[in-house]
Amino acid sequence: MSFKTILAITTDQAHLNDTLKQAVAMASALDAHLDLLCIGVDRTQTGYYYAGMNAAVLQETLHQAREEASEMAKAAKKQLDLTDLRWGVTEAVCQLADVSRFVASHARFADLAIVPRPYGDDRGIELEPAVEGALFEGQTPVIVLPEGGSELKLPQKIAIGWNESAEALRAIRSALPLLSQAQTTRIVVIDPPKHGPTRSDPGGQLSQFLARHGVKVDIDVLSKTMPRVSDVMRRHVIDIGADMVVMGAYGHSRFREAILGGATRNMLETCEVPVFMAH
Repeated sequence: MSFKTILAITTDQAHLNDTLKQAVAMASALDAHLDLLCIGVDRTQTGYYYAGMNAAVLQETLHQAREEASEMAKAAKKQLDLTDLRWGVTEAVCQLADVSRFVASHARFADLAIVPRPYGDDRGIELEPAVEGALFEGQTPVIVLPEGGSELKLPQKIAIGWNESAEALRAIRSALPLLSQAQTTRIVVIDPPKHGPTRSDPGGQLSQFLARHGVKVDIDVLSKTMPRVSDVMRRHVIDIGADMVVMGAYGHSRFREAILGGATRNMLETCEVPVFMAH
């Protein structure tokens, strides 16, 4: 398996340059085709209009969303013309309530999606459903970029968050093209179960599986010395100098919509390196 089609997603001109720079760097390193999806988001949310909102107001918000998508696409094409990549740019308008499904329809035909961090003071509320759409409905692995991170390249030291879950194993399988070329991969196990088939060798079976794929593996077994597992993981990532985290994306269904779970959200809010996730 390899990543031959990368989808980058942007919904805000303020984050376009950083997202595009990171996506170009990764596509170049992997010799992949890069598709950029520029979404102008209509945030009026049809079905929740207040009494008195008229057609002129609705038309204005739609026009603004079209303008935003067009400006992002124009700026992106100008930058991509300077590269040697194979690329394509799609501009579209989408209502806030439909962002997740719209992103999923594009992500399902990509090998990897790259999106900005969805949380922060300057982040639009559409970024979380964009991440969810790619992960849950699109069934596509996602790299979530940290705020102000260094140029995204092939990672040389990767930390895997391993808790024996199906989500974590799916993420690891999806990340094999990156894991197999890394100099070091650390399987991080936090408070392994005291009872069970792997209690005497936590992470051992996964280590053997990865080693047979040519991955250079070490195992770090840690105690939960902080209130949240994500805090322990984040601190360890800093301590070992990892340049990427691989973890499962956890969520639950609410009114048939995917909602990122607490562990996933905490990592995305605080992690200072790119986070590779799959579900």
